[in-house]
Amino acid sequence: MMIIDFHTHVLPPRIKENRSRYVDIDSAFAQIYSGEKVKIATAEDLIESMDRDGVDVSVIVNYGWSTHELCVENNDYILESITRYPRRLIGFCAVSSYVDDVSLDEIERCVRAGARGVGELRPDTQSADFTRKEAMEPFVGLLREHRLILLTHASEPVGHIYPGKGAATPELLYKFIVNFPGLPVVCAHWGGGLPFYALMPEVRQALEDVYFDTAVSPFLYRPEIYRHVTQLVGADRVLFGTDYPVLPASRLLDEIDSAGLQEDEKNMILSGNARRLLGI
Repeated sequence: MMIIDFHTHVLPPRIKENRSRYVDIDSAFAQIYSGEKVKIATAEDLIESMDRDGVDVSVIVNYGWSTHELCVENNDYILESITRYPRRLIGFCAVSSYVDDVSLDEIERCVRAGARGVGELRPDTQSADFTRKEAMEPFVGLLREHRLILLTHASEPVGHIYPGKGAATPELLYKFIVNFPGLPVVCAHWGGGLPFYALMPEVRQALEDVYFDTAVSPFLYRPEIYRHVTQLVGADRVLFGTDYPVLPASRLLDEIDSAGLQEDEKNMILSGNARRLLGI
């Protein structure tokens, strides 16, 4: 069975070696990586982990850094990495704003170099315009023009606090989704619980083009989450994602094996949905 990890992160070796310098210059980086125990991985680290855990393809997503320069620096590394490992890695780019021309130009540049999507964005901290349809139309227009996938961070409005949790809650994400129907959106971390609201008919209808990844699921939910979400929105809307290097693929694969899913549901989650969404 093919396995596609839809949510991984890598950083250039120079950032891995000089963590403290980047903590000082970018507040978003500091929020996630200020602790020395927080793992940083390069593309080579990712490939090694994929080989070890039997992952065929990984999607590398950037972060919505607070500085444009750091977005570009890591975009460059992601684009370089997918060039070096074209059969193993797929790249998404990120920008520090949704509304300025510099950021839109950066998306265009990354698309020309092979980026397949935009993310992982931080709608709670990057821009107050995320839920304003008029302000976001140029950004979304660019996504539609190039058939890009949008992957957004999501966070639970309740529960424990962790580095980078933020406030990208279901309410915030839902407003954007309703404003732009038909746009393929991947909500990380089970959408912060957004699938639970699919019991409401109007929400279920709005989520027709929305996917939910499983990144760091063992840190957030009991294993029953797989069964419940597949019942609520369908197994065809769940994407296997790890948030590597936070967790290795093996940790989530073991959990999926024990979740009581049907074999066809597992196939969809582990690769079928990603292949359809990415066109591979």
